[in-house]
Amino acid sequence: MTNLYKEDERIIYHLHEINKGIMPKFERCTGVSQSRLELLHVLFEVEEISQTALQKRINIDHAAVTRHLKQLEERGTVVRRKNPDDNRVTFVRLTEEGRSRMEGYCSEKKRFIQQVLQNVPEADRTYLADLLARIQQNVENIE
Repeated sequence: MTNLYKEDERIIYHLHEINKGIMPKFERCTGVSQSRLELLHVLFEVEEISQTALQKRINIDHAAVTRHLKQLEERGTVVRRKNPDDNRVTFVRLTEEGRSRMEGYCSEKKRFIQQVLQNVPEADRTYLADLLARIQQNVENIE
């Protein structure tokens, strides 16, 4: 086995370990999962959106979106309503409470990112972001 192959395995190992560790810590620090925060961020940017359009924007399955929205609605973060012209369509929007919570989530996310990237110089961050984007593209191209 060549040293390059060992290095390649090490890269994949580190990516795997980062992936395994970052999401639970993100959720613990921010109080919300990354996928839920993405959903809330889309709602924060719009006045109202159909549940189907929201699902397409954040690219998660219908059942997961429904589950997130049900829990968020129970907490008073979002409101859902049926389209009066077509009962098959459900519209979603953030409540004022939801908008307020988003501000807190965003500041906690910023703090989390700062902790993750502390001691990493800006030039290295730019290079790392480019490398990770290329790796992500390679993964997406695997059949």
